[in-house]
Amino acid sequence: MPKRPYDLVVVGMGSGGTIAAEFAAGELGLNVAAVERARVGGDCLWTGCIPSKTLLASAKVAHTVGTAERYGVAVDAPEIDLGAVWERIRSVQAEIADTDADPERFRALGVELIEGDARITGARQVTVATADGERVLDTAYVLVCTGSRPTIPPIPGLDVVPHLTNETLFDLERPPASVAVIGGGPIAAELSQALVRLGVPTTVFEMGPRLLPRDEPELADRITWVLRDEGVDIHLGSPVTEVTPGVDGVDVRTHDGAVEAAAVLVAAGRTSNVDGLGLERFGIEVGPDGVVVDGRSRTIVPSIYVVGDAAAGRARFTHSAAHDAVMAVRDMFFPGRGLAAGLVPWCTFTDPELAHVGLTAAQARERFGDRVVEVHRQELVDNDRARADDHTAGSIIVVTAKRRIVGAHVLAPAAGELIHELALAVRFGLDLSDLAELVHVYPTYATSVQQAAAARTFRTGRRLRALTRLSRWLG
Repeated sequence: MPKRPYDLVVVGMGSGGTIAAEFAAGELGLNVAAVERARVGGDCLWTGCIPSKTLLASAKVAHTVGTAERYGVAVDAPEIDLGAVWERIRSVQAEIADTDADPERFRALGVELIEGDARITGARQVTVATADGERVLDTAYVLVCTGSRPTIPPIPGLDVVPHLTNETLFDLERPPASVAVIGGGPIAAELSQALVRLGVPTTVFEMGPRLLPRDEPELADRITWVLRDEGVDIHLGSPVTEVTPGVDGVDVRTHDGAVEAAAVLVAAGRTSNVDGLGLERFGIEVGPDGVVVDGRSRTIVPSIYVVGDAAAGRARFTHSAAHDAVMAVRDMFFPGRGLAAGLVPWCTFTDPELAHVGLTAAQARERFGDRVVEVHRQELVDNDRARADDHTAGSIIVVTAKRRIVGAHVLAPAAGELIHELALAVRFGLDLSDLAELVHVYPTYATSVQQAAAARTFRTGRRLRALTRLSRWLG
């Protein structure tokens, strides 16, 4: 291969691109250029994970103060300054932007940052439209990390009535006086709970039969009960038929009637940002779900890789994008060593959190058959830490097939932390008895994992009781 000016050109400096550029330049010492058309940090920093979790933190404080009496603490009702909440979001973003996502940090690592719109103009060439004209970058490899954007469903009126998405909600000085949310996935669940806890009346319209359809149905239903109990007005099986201007905002119409709100927030899925990259001219298959790649994140052009939300069929999370980006760089320069993640845990950061890894019970039965699948439940009402914290409205569900753990689902405070032990169990095909043998710190929520495992072990012991008696008699 002839020597080229760059070893790698990264297109998009979001969750995947930043870690790929850092790894390639800082750890491998490669000559790297990175193209970004907006801000370093991408969706996660500016419109996704960071602002939403910062909002959730403020909402949790408001909820804790508002319910402090149940802990024996008498306080006045909280005074919520929504402008200050939004200002805090911007402050946290700025702090991260000045450290982890600082362009100078990447330049110091040797990454050449180029601002502009990129097109793939050759198997080993990227052309960038910059403010000063076009630049042609010749490179050994190209890594596309362009992420995704909110999907705007074809609902009559939505194309003319102003609406919010997660990309614009946090640009406001403060939230609207009331919000109607279209969609029932993680973004809708998290933001609706946060807004209601901060005193913003919120209505959710989900066309399907439940919120969070990718999660274990039983636990998704429990989250729905929690949100409703806190005041979120949830309409399930209720597709929006039209959005029209209202007296003081917008009217969101369904077959059952209309709801008026100050603003409508669209949270109805994501669409890959792959338009205009020019990949189709090389025969690379591109669709609304992203670019078709193999298990090593390669397109049919071996020098062009795609990861994260831009790749079809991949989990759309910050953590999986970062993992796959590093694996792709490894595969480029150490071929065959860069498999994309096959097992990706995730968490919806409602309160309580809902975490997921592997198969649901229904998926396990479909794959392995009813006879070999067992579902093990442990309720938080039996957990001493949950009792002490007054957070007993949760559960841990572990799904096994042929005694091996193939899925786990946790509804609990800090479920996103708890899920990693269970993800490791799924990853290495552990038996529940393996977890029973691990000593867990008491009192923690994680003891419920051990309780679920021990319960299976105890049941096995009871079945062996007769054999034990026979053994003593024979002895």
